Amino acid sequence: MNIKEDFPILKDGLVYLDNAATTQKPRMVIDAVKGFYEEDYATIHRGLYPLSVTATRHYEAAREKVAELIGVPSNNLIFTSGTTEAINLVAHGLVLKKGDEILLTPHEHHSNIVPWQEAAKKVGAKVIWCKLNGDLTLDVDDIKKKLTKKTRVLAITHVSNVLGTINPLEEIIPHAKEHDTFVLVDGAQAVPHMRVHARRLGCDAYAFSSHKMYGPTGIGALFLKDLSLVPLCTGGDMIDDVTQEGSVFAENEPRRFEAGTPNITGAIGFAAAIDYIEKIGYDVIHAHEEQLLRKTWKALEEQPRVHLLGPAPETHRRAGLITFTIEGAPPHDVAEILGRQNVCIRAGKHCAHPLHQYLKLDEGTNRVSFAFYNSEEDVNTLLGALQKVQEVFK
Repeated sequence: MNIKEDFPILKDGLVYLDNAATTQKPRMVIDAVKGFYEEDYATIHRGLYPLSVTATRHYEAAREKVAELIGVPSNNLIFTSGTTEAINLVAHGLVLKKGDEILLTPHEHHSNIVPWQEAAKKVGAKVIWCKLNGDLTLDVDDIKKKLTKKTRVLAITHVSNVLGTINPLEEIIPHAKEHDTFVLVDGAQAVPHMRVHARRLGCDAYAFSSHKMYGPTGIGALFLKDLSLVPLCTGGDMIDDVTQEGSVFAENEPRRFEAGTPNITGAIGFAAAIDYIEKIGYDVIHAHEEQLLRKTWKALEEQPRVHLLGPAPETHRRAGLITFTIEGAPPHDVAEILGRQNVCIRAGKHCAHPLHQYLKLDEGTNRVSFAFYNSEEDVNTLLGALQKVQEVFK
């Protein structure tokens, strides 16, 4: 079966290699969203008429499906607008105090940096940074050393959106829990590519987005072990009672964090995307993306003036993502030249300025990121297009 046939946007030869930013949508997801709007749409939870009951059933079934995907109870799965809102929800909801420390890694996306900087600023907490090894992997020994009784939060990405490295959470999180540290994991780059068991990891919060795993934009999920955190957003449906004197928030259930009318249709599409992934299977997805990764890495390694970032696939666990620079070729020019040849890659700092500052790459980098609908033909097209870049910048 030709997987690309399931993705309408790919029908005219588009070589889409910016999947770490967002993924294309299969017809199965598009049809699920369209079908819900045409046949079952109504607001949820509040209506007693059959259409509302049906919509509520679909929405809560989607919650169960997303929770099951990462191995957590559905009662601890909160729908958000995406990973960014999920992390902000946690950073806002934790009770921090002056003197607390928040441990971050240089691998983090801005969405897992800025909320913690702001939270620290409000109360006088301190942001601490761990070190990197020479191959740009996390220095686990340094993390262990910096985890102390003062460490209130460890915020860490599962997979770097710049380097593609899969961080050893199974080794790191137990050390954090020895200090009773709250652990939040940014899983946006992990869940689309590999099976994740958030509860087995032992983290307190795990966040990810639908649009990076073939579902709609504007919907994401947060596993939250402790549902007593202060809500980020307040209003309708997240309360038990409202009087002129004050309000009582819902307790021990996800709606405490889902104020207002949620993205019902997004949740339906999210569930359909999971159905599609499960139909193909994570083992198949991983094997295919690994093959593309290794082929592309080897070919780029042999190209003159190309510098690859991070450890090779043979030496470290990686997701299907490669970041590189071409000596003498500005990253944005590289991406523009490729774009004219119908090849889509990313150029810039990938919302990871601290890592690029550490690398002294002020112009940014180029990033190629795979999905299971990419093919070896896509890789060959990319490599041919990069030859033209080399010719332009001799």
